[in-house]
Amino acid sequence: MTGTDQLARHRRDLGAWGEDLASRHLQDSGLVLLGRNWRCREGEIDLILTDRARVVFCEVKTRTGTEFGLPSETVTEEKAGRVRRAAERWLREFRIGWCPVRYDVVTILAEPGRRPRVQHIEAAF
Repeated sequence: MTGTDQLARHRRDLGAWGEDLASRHLQDSGLVLLGRNWRCREGEIDLILTDRARVVFCEVKTRTGTEFGLPSETVTEEKAGRVRRAAERWLREFRIGWCPVRYDVVTILAEPGRRPRVQHIEAAF
């Protein structure tokens, strides 16, 4: 396995670990998980949940350090647009009529040797 392959695998593993942690955190706060890693041509939605009043589409960003900025800074307007378009597609595909939606971001900073820091940003975009 090349160094590039190892790096890609590490990032996938880190992302999956972060999504697991975010999912548990959100469910512990009362949200109900509806789906995970839903993909379509418009993009991907990391977590789909509900608080029983609305559907919550959640982007999860996990980083091991801040040398390239905070995890929340990686959710650009372009990324937010892809998530919105994918969410619209999810609502159509699952035949969910009009309902309130919210777009959240969960960031996880998992610095080596430290306890992971989880931040839930409601209505982030």
